[in-house]
Amino acid sequence: MSDLTIPIPQNFILGASSSAWQTEGWTGKKENQDSYIDIWYKNDRHVWYEGYGPAIATDLINRYQEDVDLMKKIGLTHYRTSINWSRFLTDYENAIVDEDYASHYDNFITAMLESGITPMICLEHYELPAELFYKYGGWGSKHVVELFTKYAQKVFERYNHLVKRWFVFNEPIVIQTRVYLDAVRWPYEQNTNTWMQWNHNKNLATAKVVQLFRNNNYQGTIGTILNPEVTYARSNSKEDQQAAKLYDLFYNRVFLDPAFNGEYPQELIELLAKHHVKWDYSDQELEIIKQYRVDEVGINLYFPHRVKAATKEWNKNMPFHPAYYYEPFDLPGKIMNKSRGWEIYPKIVYDFAMRVKQEYNNKSWFICENGMGIEDEKRFKNSDGIIQDDYRIDFISMHIYWALKAINDGANCGGYMLWAFTDNVSPMNAFKNRYGLIEINLEKNRARSMKKSAFWFEKLIKTRQLAIKLDDQYK
Repeated sequence: MSDLTIPIPQNFILGASSSAWQTEGWTGKKENQDSYIDIWYKNDRHVWYEGYGPAIATDLINRYQEDVDLMKKIGLTHYRTSINWSRFLTDYENAIVDEDYASHYDNFITAMLESGITPMICLEHYELPAELFYKYGGWGSKHVVELFTKYAQKVFERYNHLVKRWFVFNEPIVIQTRVYLDAVRWPYEQNTNTWMQWNHNKNLATAKVVQLFRNNNYQGTIGTILNPEVTYARSNSKEDQQAAKLYDLFYNRVFLDPAFNGEYPQELIELLAKHHVKWDYSDQELEIIKQYRVDEVGINLYFPHRVKAATKEWNKNMPFHPAYYYEPFDLPGKIMNKSRGWEIYPKIVYDFAMRVKQEYNNKSWFICENGMGIEDEKRFKNSDGIIQDDYRIDFISMHIYWALKAINDGANCGGYMLWAFTDNVSPMNAFKNRYGLIEINLEKNRARSMKKSAFWFEKLIKTRQLAIKLDDQYK
């Protein structure tokens, strides 16, 4: 074990991320302004841990200044959140802005800028309006793509003079994978055709918003935020390697390739056709995706995904699912976050960075989310009531270490954003697993207080020196 101190480049972002729906609460929300997340919560509340969900969340809409003051104290360079599409407009067809809700973002963004914090704004973080989900089938509809572009225009018009780092989607693959591919979230409908249509329409929407942004000559950058699962095969066998390759094709490259290269992998298109997956796309749409690529990609990295070759023959009576080609592999002896059920393997940062360098022409990207959710953190409070989350400090340190090592080896990684600044609501888990630098005390009217990791992060930002104990094998 060695003690190392590694300098952090001055232009390397040290910030934090969250989203509108996971923090704001419903205060002031008008009738018919529900999002997909809101109706899932209302229709399926029993699956949300202890009934907590987006209704109050962290009450940021009323307490944003308190949170901005804490961001300033810690010294965050950047903060990424979303604007809630379902609330920003009162009329989705005609893109009529809700001035009450928009004024919240007028104030919130201004408060960040006045505190020296760069706002990074995402246009959609699972916040598809419920009305469009019910009426048109959500992102299965090309009309919804056009309505989203109208919404984006209104947001850009209002905030382009304040915001210079924009993102179209956060984790665009997630909802349709949980709902239409795996059928594990409301409304529980397995339909691989719908899954792929949502994928394509979100890629198309991304390109159309990039086109809009550039045609209006807005200053700044426009990107997207993806959550690829860094995938490892069980072994070097041909069968296991193929399983990992195809898992990566369906779950990662379906968005990575359009973002970085402007096109789908030909193998993906051929396999979808082979398995009779029906999705509506045109040569014109593919050309738009090719011509209007994002400036940068935020990457959310939490855990590795390990697979092996499928050992059971697929039931031919079942709809096609990519699991036709793989099975999960449980690595013996892996290090686990037992609260979340996720493997801890910080080298995913380095391996992904090298992939971008080698396969995607070393294009610009940064870590947009990375963090550690722990259950019942109250048990770690000291006599002063401060949560002693050394496990989070170690987790963050190791992931930043691998990012810095990747940069040293030529990767174009622009920074590290922690998930999350405060504890916040997660899908289904609600407040069960806590991720924040800042504790949200539900028993004390959601009072905010800094954890040990917040004081550590403050020092890290101030000194820009990463002090870490490292096994010699990692040096």
